[in-house]
Amino acid sequence: MKKKTIAIDMDGVLADIEHQLIQHYNKANGTNLSKESIQGLEEEEAFVDRAVVRSVLNADNFFRSLPVMPDAVESVRELQENFEIFIVSAATEFPVSLAEKVAWLGEHFPFIKWENIILCGSKRIINTDYMIDDHCKNLDYCMGKPIMFTAFHNINKTHHLRVNNWKEVVAVLNETL
Repeated sequence: MKKKTIAIDMDGVLADIEHQLIQHYNKANGTNLSKESIQGLEEEEAFVDRAVVRSVLNADNFFRSLPVMPDAVESVRELQENFEIFIVSAATEFPVSLAEKVAWLGEHFPFIKWENIILCGSKRIINTDYMIDDHCKNLDYCMGKPIMFTAFHNINKTHHLRVNNWKEVVAVLNETL
């Protein structure tokens, strides 16, 4: 029997981009944003200086040094037993991120085959049974079942099934077997 497929986003789902972006943004702007202070804000509201954001996201080693989300490695490995996993990241907007994301995945998720890594611009063409992402702009076009991973910018969104951490992801998807 063919395994069901899952598309998993990187930034904000596998990799903790919030913490690092806040640190870099505060350093560049002399601000004191925190995870708590940006809860419920859209990205553009939380990080008003978009030029600084673009500069940070285009900086060497930003994506390569992101911390892994708690329980992500073990959870993806467990899900891989019953699902075909694809890592899908909208990476082409920040070209420096392409090689860094591949290297990051190789270090933290070496069990994901290279052909299951999709670095793209738009996720509208992704056709998997499930998509785990933190952005509604990607989940709204999901051809399968969208699963929203909680992030500061989606905390007030309610139109997709929400998971707050990787243990919840595993529980939700194991229920589908």
